[in-house]
Amino acid sequence: MKKIRKWLRIIHRDFGYFFFGTTIIYSVSGIALNHLNDWNPSYKITIEEIQISPPKKEDINEEKVIAILKNNGLDDETYKKHYFPKAETLKIFIDNGSIIIDLTSGKGMVEKLEKRFLLHKMNYLHYNPNVWWTWFSDIFAGALIILAISGLFLLRGKNGMRGRGIWLTAVGMAIPIMTLLFTKLWT
Repeated sequence: MKKIRKWLRIIHRDFGYFFFGTTIIYSVSGIALNHLNDWNPSYKITIEEIQISPPKKEDINEEKVIAILKNNGLDDETYKKHYFPKAETLKIFIDNGSIIIDLTSGKGMVEKLEKRFLLHKMNYLHYNPNVWWTWFSDIFAGALIILAISGLFLLRGKNGMRGRGIWLTAVGMAIPIMTLLFTKLWT
């Protein structure tokens, strides 16, 4: 058992070092993605209201749309295209955002998106963007299983699995099981 415990310590230590960065990426982005209902973890969204003189739908073309952008201080934004999602609504696509204008009132909303520093990239990786990263993530998931199991046997005595370790492990396992049971019962 002494030799096995030695190898478990070596594996646990080396996997811990090797997967440190990946653990941080998945942990931080996981927390961010858990709160999608509260905020957008990848983008900072700003909304600004504008007012224009209501144009006639038939007068709107690319030149008119670019003029609307310039007249509202948005000339630094790159015009991409526009269309009419409804008869009385004009939607303009710009770099990193869009503008929706009610053609009857001339009221508009400018929505701009700005990537959140670092968190955008972490979330990108969390969604497994390509095949090699998916394979690496699968290896990481396997390593987490090995880390969890090896961690159970690192300590001996009252702090190990013969003492408080068994109780903490039991409570830690009971929480997800109880969550599944209660969620199943109430849904």
